[in-house]
Amino acid sequence: MRNKLDSLFGNAAFYKKVAVIGLPIVIQNTITNFVELLDNVMVGRTGTDPMNAVSIVVQLIFVFNLCVWGFCCGAGIFTAQFYGKQDHKGVQHTFRAKFYIAGAITLAFAIFFHYKADYFLLKFIHQSNDIGNPEATLAYAKQYLSIMIVAMIPFAISQAYTNTLRDIGETRIPMIAGICAVVVNLSLNYILIFGNFGAPKMGIMGAAIATCVSRFVENIIVISWTHSHPDRCRFIVGAYSSPKIPPRLMKEILIKGLPLGANETFWALGITMLNQNFSLRGLDVIGAISITSTIANLFNVVLFANGESISIIVGHLLGANEIKEAKKSATRMISLSFFSYLILCLILILCRNAFPAIYNTDQKIKELASIFIFQTAIFLPVNALIHNCYFTVRTGGKTFITFLFDSVFTWVFLVPSAFILVRYTNLSIITIYLLIKCWDLLKAAIGLLLVHKGVWLNCMVQEKS
Repeated sequence: MRNKLDSLFGNAAFYKKVAVIGLPIVIQNTITNFVELLDNVMVGRTGTDPMNAVSIVVQLIFVFNLCVWGFCCGAGIFTAQFYGKQDHKGVQHTFRAKFYIAGAITLAFAIFFHYKADYFLLKFIHQSNDIGNPEATLAYAKQYLSIMIVAMIPFAISQAYTNTLRDIGETRIPMIAGICAVVVNLSLNYILIFGNFGAPKMGIMGAAIATCVSRFVENIIVISWTHSHPDRCRFIVGAYSSPKIPPRLMKEILIKGLPLGANETFWALGITMLNQNFSLRGLDVIGAISITSTIANLFNVVLFANGESISIIVGHLLGANEIKEAKKSATRMISLSFFSYLILCLILILCRNAFPAIYNTDQKIKELASIFIFQTAIFLPVNALIHNCYFTVRTGGKTFITFLFDSVFTWVFLVPSAFILVRYTNLSIITIYLLIKCWDLLKAAIGLLLVHKGVWLNCMVQEKS
């Protein structure tokens, strides 16, 4: 029994290590998502149509963000293991790979959004009641997207830097940069959305400009610190002196990174398609899901921090070829996340009515959001298991398995279920939303089985440089 408990719970030194790595990520993500909540509320106070427009565009940008992040994480698997092996040249090569990949993805999405924006925006705009104006929503969405395309550039650059810094354990600087960015974002939102301090009243265009400026601020801070601390960021010394990456390593990064990048992209597309199916039930559903997603993101900060910590801690152990310790650490961190989210589940249930109440929108949207938030809260511990199992399997380089586990699962089970239930049944959107959530129970069971089997225990950098 004691051995069983020891495998699930670590000692004080273990949790101190997790805290040193994870707390800066928690703080950064908490502030970022809290400001996103305030941003959402500020836009929401200008009316239902602007709020729905921003919600739709955010879902498109969400696909881009996860695509860039996913491919950078594909290279990041090697970064963490190279660092665990103390191979700083290898870390430098992976940094270059992230830079090239992020740039290529940004260019592709910018062209795509510029020429095909109307087609995708219209997929989300459906009116089945008296709530919302489709024409106004489309006009607002196009305005917002035109600025957000520019904001994609600094986001991509910052991902190459912050992803690498986190992989080598430097989580404090991305946190500081993130905090500065959200302060700028929030301040400019207050000034530009409502026209305070003599500024023009710009509505959602002001919100987009504020986001864009904050991205550049974050970039400047991260890049400046990295280049001014070569002793702690040894990968940056000579990083731009040559564009070369060893062909064998680049091939490995692409082989491992392609399934991971594709997974994040197709998973994001899957979630977007889910919301598109839900939107067929009316613009009020878009508003309710927007509120629910914003609140859920705020409560998921510990989840994402724990996942990032798994990538770093377990990745370093795998790189050092400490296989048994890697498995033990992963199990402990999954347990930590699960029990943490049992508590957060109760908190979110108690607050489910308070959050929608702060929005200046239709009462029906508030009531629907409150129900969605309750359903989301119930599944928080299950999502904790899913998320951390995914990060554990991914850290060992089993990216094709994670592709099957995440994206294929979403497109085989969730999207078709939503498609059929929304179009061919008379079930309420509340019931449909809950039924889709129930698929997470199966996904969590599969994830735990994969982790227990140890299919992910793999050191990939013993002979690579």
